Amino acid sequence: MALMSFKPTRRSLALSTFASLIAGGAAGADNRPLREAIMAPPDPPKTTLLTAPIELAGNWGKMIPHSADVVVELMRNACLDGVRLVSDRQPARLRVDEHSSGSPAIWLHSDPATTAWVIVDIGQQAWCQLAYQFGHELGHVLANSWQANAAPGPPSQWLEEGVVEAFSLRGLGNLARRWKETPPFPNDNAYGDAVLSYRQDIVTQYDQMADAQGAAKDFAGWFHSRQGDIEKSGVIPYGRVAAAIILAEYERTPGCVEAIGAMNRWPARTHLPILDYLTAWEASCIQLKASPALPTYLKSRLLRG
Repeated sequence: MALMSFKPTRRSLALSTFASLIAGGAAGADNRPLREAIMAPPDPPKTTLLTAPIELAGNWGKMIPHSADVVVELMRNACLDGVRLVSDRQPARLRVDEHSSGSPAIWLHSDPATTAWVIVDIGQQAWCQLAYQFGHELGHVLANSWQANAAPGPPSQWLEEGVVEAFSLRGLGNLARRWKETPPFPNDNAYGDAVLSYRQDIVTQYDQMADAQGAAKDFAGWFHSRQGDIEKSGVIPYGRVAAAIILAEYERTPGCVEAIGAMNRWPARTHLPILDYLTAWEASCIQLKASPALPTYLKSRLLRG
């Protein structure tokens, strides 16, 4: 997989573009995503995604009392380990709702307006499954996709799905290490190996998909040869291919993960074409004083392979 390193001048150029927009020096349809992304942020949130209280709802069956709470809290910390939280739209509370059927999701709602509502569907004591599903949906919350007006859609939803899927896999790696070192349940260090194996099975599957479709070597070619199908999809199947590419960049450039908190802060959200979406994301990063390395990297891969 060919990965690019970025020179410091990229941020300087981006800041120059941002300043020209503030001054009104840039105009035209090509700059609309940047202009949409420039919105005055409210005061920083008093509660962050890392400190927001977590409540469990739904039917958790005959699980050991409070065990699901422990695993969810551990996974939250594993996912957000080393991640600077930059969003100005962080929830005041997290609700994790266990459903007996259906797909994991974010429940978009207006009451209570400050609660991010995560839906999971897991088996009895299936801690790997719970951590994985929760980590993915937590990624959507980090990406500002939890409020009532956050309905996802094409043509760029596939990229957000890839970003948050990779975010969950990154978190599972951290969780596995922590579980082996300081297990949450007595004499349960070995379950850390189970978490690591669960993660590796998924990573291997996604890497094989990326290799088979040519995305690892030529991300731009992969996208343009399948653009119509990709733009209509979510995490399955193309978001998984994107996750393989993005996870490698998380591991190469850990600081780039903070850019997730700058996603979707413009009215059109994922309803922009991919390059416009990435341009808006870069501008949002700059406004929040976050590193734009991740959207800049993805743009470079889509433009040059």
